Amino acid sequence: MTTAKLDPFTTAGDMLRALAGRRVSAVELLELHVVRIARHDGTLNAIVTRDFERARRQAEAADTARARGEEGPLLGLPMTLKESINVTGLRTTVGVPEWSRFVSDHDAPATTRVRKAGAVIVGKTNVPPVLADWQADNPIFGRTVNPWDPARTPGGSTGGGAAALAAGLTPLEVGSDIGGSIRVPAAFCGVYGHKPSETALPRSGQFPYPPMPNAAVAMGVQGPLARSAEDLELALDVLAGPDTGEDTAWRLELPAARHTRLAEFRIAVLPPIDWLSVDGEITTSLDRLAAGLASAGATVKRAQPEILGDLRRHHALYRMLLAAVTSARLPEEERQRRIEIWKTRDDEFGQASLRGLRAGAAEYIGYFGQREQFRAAFRAFFREWDVLLAPITLGPAFPHVPKPYPPDAKSLHDTLEVGGRNVLYDLQLVYPGVATLAGQPATAFPVGLTRAGLPIGLQAIGPYLEDRTPIRFAGLVAREIGGFTPPPRFA
Repeated sequence: MTTAKLDPFTTAGDMLRALAGRRVSAVELLELHVVRIARHDGTLNAIVTRDFERARRQAEAADTARARGEEGPLLGLPMTLKESINVTGLRTTVGVPEWSRFVSDHDAPATTRVRKAGAVIVGKTNVPPVLADWQADNPIFGRTVNPWDPARTPGGSTGGGAAALAAGLTPLEVGSDIGGSIRVPAAFCGVYGHKPSETALPRSGQFPYPPMPNAAVAMGVQGPLARSAEDLELALDVLAGPDTGEDTAWRLELPAARHTRLAEFRIAVLPPIDWLSVDGEITTSLDRLAAGLASAGATVKRAQPEILGDLRRHHALYRMLLAAVTSARLPEEERQRRIEIWKTRDDEFGQASLRGLRAGAAEYIGYFGQREQFRAAFRAFFREWDVLLAPITLGPAFPHVPKPYPPDAKSLHDTLEVGGRNVLYDLQLVYPGVATLAGQPATAFPVGLTRAGLPIGLQAIGPYLEDRTPIRFAGLVAREIGGFTPPPRFA
């Protein structure tokens, strides 16, 4: 195999097999991607920080290592990281003008682990300001567009990474997720994304902060995006493990997937949420998949942990904890300003966010006590079921919505049209939050296209620290109905 014949949409696993078989060199593979970035990224604006010269040196070193007989899980594979993840010598701005000149003097744990595995880091991908949107548009780098339709968002906050994957500019990406920031862009761009169990991977190393963990920061995780479920597991094996300090004694041994055939899976399908609209093509795709799984011999039934109820209490708690966690990044003056603008939202979930912004230490600890009730309920639920199948988005990728930074009161009242109804923009948090609040692993995977030719994605939520189970499920689904397909403009 040569770069002239190598399909840029080849999976990361197949690229690594080509490298191991000497059918392509790491230098050739890197140049294939550099050429595609030069050709296509002017349109996409996905890989906003490029590190080509260092990448070439890394690729040469990988080829030399292979010639000596050395091996590595990612040896010679080009890949990208989300802009928020620290890489020594590169900027970390998270799209905020105040941090536009910050250059990291350290690698994040995720960076260290992919480097140790032999990966060639090509650059970093675009995000919204402070990772707080389902778009990838900021005052520093501008807007990333969806490779399926440039008039639409690729999702966020790992929007640049999902767009780059779908367009064949990178075979692997590391992102992060606290409000669907891996899973939503995966769904919008037709690729795969895995939100790991909350403690399975290091959570430190993002933002222009000191390179230390913060155990008080709950729910947010880092994880992989790829063009196949198998590539998600490949990356998971490299990235998984304890955070800085805990690695003195702790080891992580993720169990094997519960099953190897779809017919063996016990699949719960999340019942519809009666107060939240979902696009009809997504619900139809969910129902069609559920019927196909039942026909394949799987046990399939509408079910959920009883404690979820109509999800109002669950979502309110998630909003409170999310607001408390994310506001800790803000200067006190900005936090107070946001308290004032959230006072303009009198709906129950807007008020929940307001309570989270105002929360003190006692309230924050109380949120964790309530959270444990949901974690216990999920533990019990997954003794009977293997995965919980659900939407991850309310609809397919939506047209770009300009958002001010910092947000103002008007932007908190933005809506999207979903199923013929106007829905508050931030209710896109609901389906991501089903897995996030309790720290469950969840894999987003493609299931086809809308009539307008936009990707449709769903999520498989799995048992805590059994990340291989939802990933394997997504891979088995791909064998039955097909997985990633390239967007026509880039194929």
